[in-house]
Amino acid sequence: MTGARRRVTQHDIARMTGVSQATVSLVLNGRDDGSVRIAPETRERVLHAIRTTGYVADPVARRLAARHNRILGVFTYEPVFPAGTGDFYHPFLVGIEQCAEQLGCDLLLLTSAPVADGHRRIFHDDNRLRLADGCVLLGRSLDPDELARLVAEGQPFVSVGRRDDAGGPVPYVGADYPAATAAVVRRALELGHTRLAYLGQGTGPESHADRMSGYRTALDSADLRVRHEPTADRSPAELLDALLEARVTAAVVEEYADGVAIAQVARERGLDVPGDLSVLALGDPTRPAAATDLDLTGFRIPRRDMGWQAVEVLTGLIEESPEVVPQRLLPCQPVDGATLAPPATPE
Repeated sequence: MTGARRRVTQHDIARMTGVSQATVSLVLNGRDDGSVRIAPETRERVLHAIRTTGYVADPVARRLAARHNRILGVFTYEPVFPAGTGDFYHPFLVGIEQCAEQLGCDLLLLTSAPVADGHRRIFHDDNRLRLADGCVLLGRSLDPDELARLVAEGQPFVSVGRRDDAGGPVPYVGADYPAATAAVVRRALELGHTRLAYLGQGTGPESHADRMSGYRTALDSADLRVRHEPTADRSPAELLDALLEARVTAAVVEEYADGVAIAQVARERGLDVPGDLSVLALGDPTRPAAATDLDLTGFRIPRRDMGWQAVEVLTGLIEESPEVVPQRLLPCQPVDGATLAPPATPE
């Protein structure tokens, strides 16, 4: 990744608009200089240049001697603050905060972003992205156009979660979902399951596509059929009906909450979990799950470590360290659980 883009200065704005640097300063402060009135068209020309260049005034008496503010931005595409201890994002935020504290950096929560088409946007007329030396991005889905702009402009940033290229490599710290999912599926295969089904999107966000990739890899290597049951707009009862009709013995569930719901419906119908149906969960709950006494077999996402290492990568990019590895996949933690058993009848 190339070095950080040079910060736009008041001198640059003055040169672009044909006014003095003092005039730019007065416009920024929202006032005129006693004896000199700034014409409305001049003020608008300066404000337009400020908006289009993304200029922001240097906070806290300009840059520090090391050329950095030691302020790291955190931008979330979805509301995550305040985060309860049971919230999906909480461990990520804990890791981000702890690493920033250790490195002596402050965190700036970029919460002023407007919502357009149901999603927050980094780039807008009043964005404060450049107040920070760089930015950590959080969200299930990141806008590809905004990622492409960040890459093109050389703004230091890192995504929590693997992201596809966006006009160039995107720095990220993600979970190795393909390997973790393949390992879970292989456990089921070793117990004798040959009729498995993947329940979830399997497409869209990279985290879903990566899980599907691991599922396909494991089944392809065993020369078994890849069954996929999309969960959108289908109730747990409808999904269970589809599994039973296809004589599926192991459900590989993308979303933890769906696994809990299907297991509960199965038990209500008198089926044994995992005796009659094994349920494998591919990660931690991303939305509230019903209370259950079942300990789902699967894996856990290294969320705290992902947040921590995202800050490490970001500071390495800011300092242009040659040792920084800008793309990292961390292993997931296997969970033995109690919802995987051999099929009721040998297949």
